[in-house]
Formats: sequence, C-alpha cells, structure tokens
Amino acid sequence: MVQALSDSDATILVTGGAGYVGAHACKALRRSGYAPVVFDNLSTGHRSFVRWGPLVQGDIRDHAAVLDAISYCKPKAVLHFAASACVGESVSDPRKYYDNNVAGSLSLLRAMMDADCRKLVFSSSCAVYGEPREVPIRETSPLNPVNPYGASKLMVERILADYARAYALQSIALRYFNASGADPEGELGELRDPETHLIPRAMMAIQGHITDFAVLGTDYDTPDGTPIRDYIHVSDLADAHVLSLRRLMAGGPGGAFNLGTGQGYSVKQVLDAVATETGVRLNAVTASRRQGDPPVLVADATLSSTELGFAPVLSDLKSIVQTSWAWHKGAHPKRSASNLQNAAPIGT
Repeated sequence: MVQALSDSDATILVTGGAGYVGAHACKALRRSGYAPVVFDNLSTGHRSFVRWGPLVQGDIRDHAAVLDAISYCKPKAVLHFAASACVGESVSDPRKYYDNNVAGSLSLLRAMMDADCRKLVFSSSCAVYGEPREVPIRETSPLNPVNPYGASKLMVERILADYARAYALQSIALRYFNASGADPEGELGELRDPETHLIPRAMMAIQGHITDFAVLGTDYDTPDGTPIRDYIHVSDLADAHVLSLRRLMAGGPGGAFNLGTGQGYSVKQVLDAVATETGVRLNAVTASRRQGDPPVLVADATLSSTELGFAPVLSDLKSIVQTSWAWHKGAHPKRSASNLQNAAPIGT
C-alpha cells in the first residue's frame, strides 16, 4: 500500500522509477519539490533505488493495477520510463519489445484517461531516427528506426500525438541519446543484469566482474572505425524531465525534444577516457557489429535548449567517466568485492 503523501506535495507517478534513469529522475523530482511515487515491476529495476518516495509494485500492462495506483495517488502527471531497452535483444525478441513498450504504454494511457490524468513525459530515444541522413540530428530529421526498440518508441510517440488530438493529453517525448554516468553523490548508478552499455561494461571488466568485454565493430564509416555516440549524463537527463514536467504543469505545449550535447565520441575515444580515469587500459578484443546499430548518432539539442531551458552541466566526457567510476568503485550490492570472479584488472 502506498504511504500517505502531504497535500502540499505535487505527486508524480514514475513508471520504471526503480531503474537507472527513472531513479535519477525521482531524486531530481524530490529535490525540486515534487513527491514521486514509483510504479515498477522490479524485473530490471532495484528496490534499493527507490529512496525518494513510495514504491507500488506492478506491471504497466496490468491496467487494473495501474488504475488503482493512479486512483490512490492522484498524481498531477506521469513520468513514463517503464520499457525494455536493449537494441540487440529487440532484434532477437521483437515480441517482448512491442508487448512491454507499446502494449504497456497503451495500458498506462488507458488508466490515465480513466482517471482523468492527462499530463505525461515520455522516455523516448534517438533510436527513432535510425541511420540519420544528416548529423547532428534535428527533431525534424526523418524518423526511420532500424530496430524494434526504436520502432516501439516511435509507435508510442505516434500514439501520444493521436491522444493529444482526441483526448486532450498533454505530453512531451524526450529523445535522449546515450544515457551515461552516475549520480555525483554516489547514491545511484548503472546496475543491470546483463549489462550492455559501453562505459559500465569497461569498468566491470577492469574490476574483474566480466571477462567477455569486446569492442563491437571496428569497420564503421567513422574516423577510427568504431561507432560514434552523443553521451549525456543521467543527472542532466533527470533535470530535463523536471523541466518538461514544469512546462506541462504550466500549460505549455508538448512535443518531441532531443536530449544530447551535440558532441560525439567514438568507442575508442571513450575507452581512452576510461583508461585516463582508472589508470587501466583494457586489451579489448574486437567482435562483430551489434545488429541495428547506426554508425553515428549525435544530437542537435537546440530545440530543448530554447524551449525547455535545457543546459547540461555534467555531460562532458570527463565528468561522465568520473562519476561512473566513482559509482563502480563503491560498495553497492551486486558488485561488491566478495562477488568478484577475477579481482585482477584486465589489461595494463
């Protein structure tokens, strides 16, 4: 049962709030005077990440459970993070992605309409663009996802636009690029099983938590042959969700916004930054490309700057790597020293 909340707090339901980005957003919400209530099935999220408000355990595909949570908490708006989010897995198991991401979002929206809750900030992705024809990528660039993950996010964006016209839903879709880094205060970080992201995998390899670290593809049409991405700090992402929420609460228009920096880094450049911060250079093997990965994804974030007031402060590569390494060195539950398979760093 959800604990009682102060009448003076603006309650916000956060689906997927026990996950990486969702938990950082909850912290940003609480810091900004909101009262987050997490709705999460804990399939990939962590109970230990729910620290800034109560947890309602449930699945967004369960309409009755979502409606119960909304009816009880009476949120002013919803921040929607709950989704499956691995590009490679979406290619091998698309059914899971359309079920969780699309059907789950429809279930959530049905509950919101039933409860007359009509403000939503949606966690979308740069994967909606596919392989861009121009870089940096603007919001007006063609939407042509090349994997089921990106397709599922684009489907939800279309649904939100249709709901806006038909049911007066106010929504903002945030198309963020590569979420990375960790809470500067060390309370949160990337914790997945299995871990698929470059920076945490490199650090897990250095710590001996994994022994299969590899660079996936060195034959891309980029200067050093490895894919280029626009990395944005997770705390900056969290702040962007608060800015979006304030815009909707003030009656401002919705829309879709890129969240990035406009600066791209290749896999090799990121590994150089990891080596500088950790003092360990990985002797990484190379492997074939991951299915569905475009060579370059870099944002034009002008619109989010001018319309949302978004100004990232931690998204330089040094800060991203520093905060991530600080988190990985900490004694957090699933990666403690007692659980290391191989305590010796890999590489020299």
